[in-house]
Amino acid sequence: MRRITAASIAAYAITALVLPCAAAHAGDTPKLKEGLWDIRGERIENPGGKRTEFAYKLCRDHAYDKAAEALLKNVKGCTTVIKKLDSGKFSYASTCTVDGMTIVSNGLSLYKSDSSTHSETHAAYTPAFNGKSEETMTQDQQYLGKCPTGMKPGDRIAPDGIIRHHDQ
Repeated sequence: MRRITAASIAAYAITALVLPCAAAHAGDTPKLKEGLWDIRGERIENPGGKRTEFAYKLCRDHAYDKAAEALLKNVKGCTTVIKKLDSGKFSYASTCTVDGMTIVSNGLSLYKSDSSTHSETHAAYTPAFNGKSEETMTQDQQYLGKCPTGMKPGDRIAPDGIIRHHDQ
């Protein structure tokens, strides 16, 4: 198994987590509503076809979304291209080379409205990252309303109800 470094984790996070979110607010799309969002999805890792469902709630505002997009554009060793296909539909492709590992990721985001998005992403890892050579992820995001008192943009509510603050 290869050594996992902070740079490897950052590249993985960009391709698996940030890319689908940032593509949904890149380019010519209207801004997403500010407030609490329900984010649900499924990740399938290979080899083995390991399925993992995930769900959390995210407090976001326009500045948080813009910061996520900037993070995507500024990761050392990564190049990302986001293309508008038609109204509300975007394709994206990213290649990252970090610590001798290459991650090639591509996907599609559908911006249904300012309160709903859907994305599908596929990533391949050469050599394998943490035992996986590829991963497919689908993700749906729905606007719920205002963020609860005490939550700031970037804070998350885990399925167990525990709030995880962005700055911790």
